[in-house]
Amino acid sequence: MVMIFADREPGWRCLGVGGSGLGCNDKGSSVCGLEPGSWEWEGGSGSSTVAQWGLVCGDKYKVGLVQALFFGGCMIGAGVFGHLSDSKLGRKGSLTAVCILNAIFGCLTSLAPDYVTYLLLRFVTGFSTGGVGLCAFVLATEPVGPSKRGVAGMSTFYLFSAGIVLLSGVAYVFPTWRALYVASSIPSVLFLVLVIPFISESPRWYLVRGRTDEAMNIMRTIAKSNGHHLPDGVTLALDDEANDATIEKQAISGSVIDVIRSPITRIRLFLAVGINFTCSVVYDGLSLNVVNLETNLYLTVLVNALAEMPAFAITAVLLNRFGRKPLGIGTQWFSAIFCFMGSMMRNVGIWKVTRVCCGILGIFGMAGTYNLLFIYTAELFPTVVRNAALGCATQAAQMGAILAPFVVVMGGGFPFMVFGVCGLMGGMLAYYLPETLNKPLYDTMAGLEVGEIA
Repeated sequence: MVMIFADREPGWRCLGVGGSGLGCNDKGSSVCGLEPGSWEWEGGSGSSTVAQWGLVCGDKYKVGLVQALFFGGCMIGAGVFGHLSDSKLGRKGSLTAVCILNAIFGCLTSLAPDYVTYLLLRFVTGFSTGGVGLCAFVLATEPVGPSKRGVAGMSTFYLFSAGIVLLSGVAYVFPTWRALYVASSIPSVLFLVLVIPFISESPRWYLVRGRTDEAMNIMRTIAKSNGHHLPDGVTLALDDEANDATIEKQAISGSVIDVIRSPITRIRLFLAVGINFTCSVVYDGLSLNVVNLETNLYLTVLVNALAEMPAFAITAVLLNRFGRKPLGIGTQWFSAIFCFMGSMMRNVGIWKVTRVCCGILGIFGMAGTYNLLFIYTAELFPTVVRNAALGCATQAAQMGAILAPFVVVMGGGFPFMVFGVCGLMGGMLAYYLPETLNKPLYDTMAGLEVGEIA
């Protein structure tokens, strides 16, 4: 989100009349074609990267290139850290690594001397950012039982929107892009110092890695904090060990290859990838369309984030009542209906206001879907490959985020039509997923296959 402010095109003002006869007296005109020295950027050249390196007119595509490469880095990072968090580093270790990298790359970005360096630094920042969401979400929800997992998972996204709200204020206080990148890197440092030392690794990850004693220590700590205690002789067991206490504890690992090999998880992965892709096209595309309303940028981003919170609340309330599958279908089709309506309206008069309302309602529906997908996808796969599968779904979402700006730039009713089709297709794909409400989180591929067949 920081790119919205750092890469914005600031306002400009005239200094005089261009030497070639092109007058600089119309604030609504473009700076393209004006004589150098006849105008200047409001806030100076350091207000944004666009002003710093003149990314306008023929070079305007470079702004979109930065965004595309950032999401490309996110796509790669989601896969890499999804695998590492399932194998060697674990959930907490991977989250620590990406926070360190985010802080370093963010500060280095503020020192970028030219556009090419800036482009490369945004790519590597995307690489580390791609692992943040999935590692944090899985670490937060894996220890939670099935009856509360949905509410706990949805609650994490209130803080995501709250972060966007705070970013609007931070960007207002730090109006230059270099200072903004430093300021937006500070939360990673604070998280490393104030949060990471006080949270534990996922007991499920310890269990699948054969480190049962460490998993049991965490479970005893959880029981003690709840005012309970675990009886003597109780131990943790994997799905396929539950009925055989003589099985030797061994580290178990998995990868995307294992997901594809299994008929059950293979179809789930393909469906999850398709849904995440279409959902991201709609969510990110509608968000960009709202930014193009030419309103106050800080206020627009703030209101956008606040508007998502009711969607989280309603989804959290309905999640355990109607289940993941009906809600996933319904929210996507809700968004699709208003997108189709927006595509049929002209951008004039009262229809302009109505189209804006359709866009807001489209975002409202898709915001609920976007966050529901994290919970749904996590519950569809066993612990041994959960982050790897989530990584693939996140990669698909980043591909959708890369495509969204190219759809938006077409203008008119075409973007709304594309968003409507994507929402409709996403709901159809969700129809073929199984319901996971009150189902256990399986630990191994064998446990999942036995449990689903039973």
